[in-house]
Amino acid sequence: MIGSLNTAGELLGFDCSLPWLTELIVEGSAGELDPSTGQDDSLHIVVEKARTPFPTQSWEPLTRGAWTCAHDVVMENVCTSGLDLLLQTGSERPTFTFRWRPPTRDRILARILRSRFHLLARAVLVQYPALWWAGTRGRVPLHASASATAQSTALVTAASGIGRSTLLLGELAAGGRATGDNLAVGDGAAVWGLVEPMRVDGGEGRRMPHGRNETAVPDRARELTPDSLVVLRRDGRELSTVAPLGGAAAARALVTNTYMAGELRRYWAFAATLAAGSGVGPAHPAIEDAAAAYAATLPCFTLTLGRRPGPRVAELLGAVEAAA
Repeated sequence: MIGSLNTAGELLGFDCSLPWLTELIVEGSAGELDPSTGQDDSLHIVVEKARTPFPTQSWEPLTRGAWTCAHDVVMENVCTSGLDLLLQTGSERPTFTFRWRPPTRDRILARILRSRFHLLARAVLVQYPALWWAGTRGRVPLHASASATAQSTALVTAASGIGRSTLLLGELAAGGRATGDNLAVGDGAAVWGLVEPMRVDGGEGRRMPHGRNETAVPDRARELTPDSLVVLRRDGRELSTVAPLGGAAAARALVTNTYMAGELRRYWAFAATLAAGSGVGPAHPAIEDAAAAYAATLPCFTLTLGRRPGPRVAELLGAVEAAA
């Protein structure tokens, strides 16, 4: 065992026999991998040295490259990562066993597009299993993060590229805490962060697409209960502004931002295949229900970001609430 990771409200235990993939798991854990392992892991991630295919003779075909037998599932070349997967659900703690068996094309792409491969491999080995198992506990994927300050705890969502990571960095620099950068899971009341390095301008870690580098989220909060829902937008105005937003529009934005997220583009087929073959978990995450629950119980706002740096989220929300 190389350690355990608390992510998405689950405790993942890792056992990896390939040192170079161990490095990717440790790197993707953003400094939160606990080397002391115990019996409390809620699922087990195993990477084997074997290069042979998992046996699927007499197994039922699910779809191209996937089979099921007695609620176990085999998937070849998961999400074009080069990794084959065997999911075993026969015990209380499911086991995800991976083998590195890339087709020639994907092996070449992994060498040429290294940043892309690192993100993809970490998603398949760490993030997607955690998201799927969290779904069996009633938590759905969200392209959002919860950010807490002394004044408020906002659930902040935005489409990719709008500027949520930059805004989040400002909250953290002022002493706030956050569940993470891009992804979380939620049940309509609380929010659990998905561990991943932030990708920001000026980071000190691995260089990633769009000219950004990785850095860890300082003092990350594993779980927060938000007291507002904030939708970020950008329209070219000079200064940032905040205004109340109807619950239906806020819920719709949270749902659409989640489905548009590039980090989750391959997740939906991954989760559906596991659900179809194992009979475990929802056939489709109840994202609309969770978003509607947040919007029905929380004050909702739209924050339009300006070209110039503006006040922090907590300050803007405080000004709106004071004027109400």
